[in-house]
Amino acid sequence: MVVDRRLRILSELNKASGRATGTLCEVGAKVTKMSGAGIMLMSGDVPRGSVCTTNEVSALIEELQYALGEGPCVDAYNADRPVLEPDLAHPSEPRWPAFTEPVLEAGALAVFGFPLRVGAVRLGALNFNCDRSGPLTEDQHADALVMADVAAQAVLAMQAGAPPGELAAELEAGADFRYVVHQASGMVAAQLGVTVGVALIRLRAYAFANDRPLNQVAEDVVARRLRFDGHEDRDGRT
Repeated sequence: MVVDRRLRILSELNKASGRATGTLCEVGAKVTKMSGAGIMLMSGDVPRGSVCTTNEVSALIEELQYALGEGPCVDAYNADRPVLEPDLAHPSEPRWPAFTEPVLEAGALAVFGFPLRVGAVRLGALNFNCDRSGPLTEDQHADALVMADVAAQAVLAMQAGAPPGELAAELEAGADFRYVVHQASGMVAAQLGVTVGVALIRLRAYAFANDRPLNQVAEDVVARRLRFDGHEDRDGRT
């Protein structure tokens, strides 16, 4: 029953020590018997960044999703439903061309994304990864759904006490929100007269085409060494 699953998850959260957000990821991986977990917050069509991860593989998965704009969390958030890939090496429907190879190399063979929402409010997604391929069992799937609901309500409760326009301290502690990328997206949006979401896509495309980390490209934009509206910067680049 859902109530029993929720009580079991809440009991695990009460027993856990450490940061509130980190505990959500750790307990999520534990109750679903997954190799790792991560939580990504999103706003509109723009990823805000990772709230927590459980290990290096989970951190890489969140990093790639943010930098590339593709992966189970992104799809789960956009589609507002679970996105399940039980065999990342041999998917029935290839969908993440840039994301898949580095995740496989890191040792994750299956990934599963579950949207975080409270009522009509969508917050992001909870991602699980496993070092072996195979679908979730019925119990794992049910636990993941309840864990996503608990995590969403916890995130909303943490944010409720924050000043308008600011992130709650509990969410920001230990998180990776890439403020320089958000700042650069706003600047590119102004340069091109497009939305911030479209500007972020342009930043990602530039980074990918030039084989550069997204953060570095964003830093160049913020430092006004790089523009996207055809004007040259001081180094002669466009």
